[in-house]
Amino acid sequence: MSRRSIGLDDAVHQYLLDVSLREPDVLCRLREETASRENADMQIAPEQGQFMALLVRLIGAERTLEIGTFTGYSALVVALALPPHGRVTACEISEEYAAIARRWWQEGGVAEKIEMRLAPAAETLDRMLEEGLAGRFDFAFIDADKAGYVEYWERCLTLVRKGGLIVVDNVLWDGRVADPANDEEGTAAIRAFNAHAQGDDRVDLSLVPIGDGLTLARVR
Repeated sequence: MSRRSIGLDDAVHQYLLDVSLREPDVLCRLREETASRENADMQIAPEQGQFMALLVRLIGAERTLEIGTFTGYSALVVALALPPHGRVTACEISEEYAAIARRWWQEGGVAEKIEMRLAPAAETLDRMLEEGLAGRFDFAFIDADKAGYVEYWERCLTLVRKGGLIVVDNVLWDGRVADPANDEEGTAAIRAFNAHAQGDDRVDLSLVPIGDGLTLARVR
């Protein structure tokens, strides 16, 4: 996993940030706080967050779904990009992370836009389907346990409307997916997901090398 786009040397990465990044102060401060944590690599790159915000605006999203929230950066960046009536539903399993995220959403002035559902993601998604929310979301971001990616993908294909967008994080897995000698559980899970998505004719698909690799899928 990576807090910056992989495959770029330090000079090129810094140039990318210098000429393109427009990160609000609240996002910068959240990222700096998260960087002090032992598991800081779970944080998305700022250039990835800005790209996701652009995607949300481009498709005119009003209702979005997030699977895996961590300290709240991705939900915050999306909420800031949504119109005033827009809403984010965030799925998280850790009460510790949820508390940090809520504090920063309040700091960013978007707490009223974000609904936190604290439970295993598969349970939350199934509950949402039972609530009749199929086809109600414009955008979904998957960034949780890698073994669950195919399961989350399948549920998102029902929850996201036709023409909506599903974005999946960590699909290059810091380059380990391309190493045939790497048979770690997480690597195998990402490879399996990538193969599943590539063969799925229910979506238009592109994998882009931003952050730790993003799969973009438009629901047909």
